[in-house]
Amino acid sequence: MDTVTHDSLPCGIEYGVVHLPKRHVISFQLRVLSGCCADPIENLGLARLVEETLDKGTTRRTGQELSDAFDAIGAGRGSGTGRETTTFTCTVLPEHFEQAVALHAELLRTPTFPDDAVTANIDLSRQELIALQDDAQGLTDKIISRQTYGDVLGRHPLGTEKTLNTITRDHLVTHWETHFQCGTMILSVAGPIEPQRVADVFQNHFDGFGSSEQSRREPLGATFSPGATHHHKDLEQQQISLCFPGVDATHDDFPAQQVLLGVLSGGMSGRLFTEVREKRGLVYWVGAWQDMPRGLGTIFLGASTTPERCDETFSTLLSEVDRLSVDLQQDEVDRAITGIVANRQTRGDGTRARCSELASDLFFFGHPIPNEEKLAKVSAVNVETVKKYLDTHPRNRLSVVTLGPRPLSQTPGAATTSEVAT
Repeated sequence: MDTVTHDSLPCGIEYGVVHLPKRHVISFQLRVLSGCCADPIENLGLARLVEETLDKGTTRRTGQELSDAFDAIGAGRGSGTGRETTTFTCTVLPEHFEQAVALHAELLRTPTFPDDAVTANIDLSRQELIALQDDAQGLTDKIISRQTYGDVLGRHPLGTEKTLNTITRDHLVTHWETHFQCGTMILSVAGPIEPQRVADVFQNHFDGFGSSEQSRREPLGATFSPGATHHHKDLEQQQISLCFPGVDATHDDFPAQQVLLGVLSGGMSGRLFTEVREKRGLVYWVGAWQDMPRGLGTIFLGASTTPERCDETFSTLLSEVDRLSVDLQQDEVDRAITGIVANRQTRGDGTRARCSELASDLFFFGHPIPNEEKLAKVSAVNVETVKKYLDTHPRNRLSVVTLGPRPLSQTPGAATTSEVAT
């Protein structure tokens, strides 16, 4: 079992380190407990603009000079804006670890938000919103998220054309000053580095950055809203997306939910692929997945079909889930478990993946969860466990979105309304 250290720095950053002495690189991830849910309602899209503009110039370097400094040490880095967090990731050789931390401290602590970079990133966000209109699946995901989670948790990181027009450089500076500080940061590190070394380096480079008072930011009270809408768009294919309440990562039933999804959509042997696509030929693609804002888990089913087969596809998706209570076989459960375990022990065992997993543990649970413990719970799932999950979490509250030329004839649990896709 790998050694995991969990503590807080004097500066206020909560951190976890998984010591992997035989690895050749170090990965670290900083999560700021502020995402697009923190946007003012009139400035939607602001959090993502801050994330995109932070590295476009600091008090010491231009954006190009900062990029060159990262390239000089071979750092692989990225960032992203989610609902509740803004994340910065980096993978680097051990000898360049401190320099990579110093560069992240520089961009997070001393950004200048150049006017030309702010203007350029706002324009890019507008272009991405336009491009989203040609991405049927992405547009469907945006619509159902807003419908299901509401005006706060259902926000899209890009905001809207109207709200982007209101954002100025001063808004970016105010958001950064308000939300970026040590007390709102979670740090995870994985690789061949001692925890004390991690603590010393981050304390040295982040000491004095805003408030040190830790703010775990309680979950935003996520709720599930059932409903059904059709969004008209002239397409040859019809997009269907539906979801219903599940459980989040901290729930005792979460392992059963993972296996359930593996049975439904675990590769080409999954029921949705074999029954809906291969045997019936109803869809171009089909899948099932989970989404987990803190405090709420949601199961999604999605498919792309022809307008003429929309109703049959919709009913088949639901019937395939319900049918598991009747004819689920142990070999299907075993195959799903094997897929989950194999994925965790191959792709999930990479240094970057271990780092990300640790960050998620700190975010959802508030402490590390041993990998062996998670796999043991998944491996203990059997047919009866999955059937009990289905009985305990009925699919009687649905959020449904269709995108294309034809609405559903009938949607269980909700009347369908029609809108123009936006």
